[in-house]
Amino acid sequence: MATKDSVLQALQQNRGQYLSGEELSTSLDVSRTSVWKAIKTLRSEGHHIEAVTNKGYMLIADNRLITESGVREGLSEANKDVPVYVYDSIDSTNLQARRLMMEGAHEGLVVIARQQTAGRGRLGRGFYSPREGIYLSVVIRPDFDLSKSVLITSAAAVAVCEAIEDVAGKEARIKWVNDVYVNDRKVCGILTEGISDFETGRIEYLIIGIGLNTDVSNFPEDLRKIAGAVEGDYSASRLAGAIASRTLDYASDIEARTFIEPYRRRNIVIGKDVTVYKGRYKVSPEDELEGVSAKVLDIDDDGRLVVEYADGSQDTLSSGEITLRF
Repeated sequence: MATKDSVLQALQQNRGQYLSGEELSTSLDVSRTSVWKAIKTLRSEGHHIEAVTNKGYMLIADNRLITESGVREGLSEANKDVPVYVYDSIDSTNLQARRLMMEGAHEGLVVIARQQTAGRGRLGRGFYSPREGIYLSVVIRPDFDLSKSVLITSAAAVAVCEAIEDVAGKEARIKWVNDVYVNDRKVCGILTEGISDFETGRIEYLIIGIGLNTDVSNFPEDLRKIAGAVEGDYSASRLAGAIASRTLDYASDIEARTFIEPYRRRNIVIGKDVTVYKGRYKVSPEDELEGVSAKVLDIDDDGRLVVEYADGSQDTLSSGEITLRF
């Protein structure tokens, strides 16, 4: 463990108390200079560490600061050893995950950023990613074909909901296929991307990107009208860890489909009137495609949406867009 990580761990274990440089030096078996350099580095990373003469150093709690040690507090025992990369600011966690895999990293890794400068949504849309959020990507190496990739997105949506409820104490719902809502506002989007072997046709690995709002007070006005946030007094690090861990747990046995019933139960579209948009579009289906009115009957065991059109015919959707009709 690096000296700065050991110093941070000691401060976290003695939260609310001062630890002198001498105490840290002795307990960690490092020089006072190494302690001072570690404190300086931790501060540069955003940790609030108070220094008082003749008292020492004390970590000031900041529940919104994401740290590797904090993320690991949210991981389950089964995932406690997965590689976790935390960045202050990068272009995109999905892009960084892809780069790490190309450099030889193993599946199961978790990439987290406090801010994204080029966050991406579906179809290459921009995803607004200021510091008021949690942005993470999880990489898995699946043993199934691309046709079942919708199950991964459904599993990740359930993982996000369960983590929000456990860590932040908020009820979370799902809008098919991959949007998470709290208090009737969208708080999270999920983007799953796959890398395939053209010779075998199998998926080499899947990158599951998750972006979650924790505060929208500084969002542009047009986004504040539609976006919500998971507010409250909770640890953003622990929430990020819980989301990643639950996603990995579900992905490890996707064929069991243990997430399907919770996915159905949490979905806000079953029994509702919707407009279905089928076909290819560049930016917005509402502006580019002719929608068809339908009623949602169910979600099947493959995560597909079962709808009935006005003429009584039924359809099962594995892709496409829907909007709720009020």
